[in-house]
Amino acid sequence: MSDDQTNPAQAREEEKREESRRDFLNEITWGALGVAGLSGALWTHQFLSPDVLFEPSTTFRAGDPDLYTVNSVTFLQEQQVYIVRTEVGFYAISAVCTHLGCITQWKPEANMIVCPCHGSKFQSNGMKIEGPATRHQPHYAINLTADGELQVDKLQIIKADQVLKV
Repeated sequence: MSDDQTNPAQAREEEKREESRRDFLNEITWGALGVAGLSGALWTHQFLSPDVLFEPSTTFRAGDPDLYTVNSVTFLQEQQVYIVRTEVGFYAISAVCTHLGCITQWKPEANMIVCPCHGSKFQSNGMKIEGPATRHQPHYAINLTADGELQVDKLQIIKADQVLKV
């Protein structure tokens, strides 16, 4: 036999090898296209989905008025609000310092609200006494619900002389 002629079995084997190489490359191509298509679909879904930040409600119930004694200041940690009850009625003050946003503390022995960060001091009605704070503590709207509970709206800032009379 001459070298120019190839064995028919050898020719079939090379043909199979060529087909298997082609099949392998086809599988790789389809796999890459599938991954690219899936990632494109995921990015499109993420782009079309809204980025929503769920914040707690700015309106909350502070409980029954009888829970608060006359001439008391009660700190509500979860809401960062002081509920103040006087002989005249109720008002709600922000517990966030107007200087740099620290959470203030009620000091009953001194009868004042004090910022532990930079030393700002406020009266129990939120008026600034001293310190680096530039403004008084804001007062929030407070009212009675139909079932007789106190309700505070932190979005509605009111004048300091407005009091809920009960």
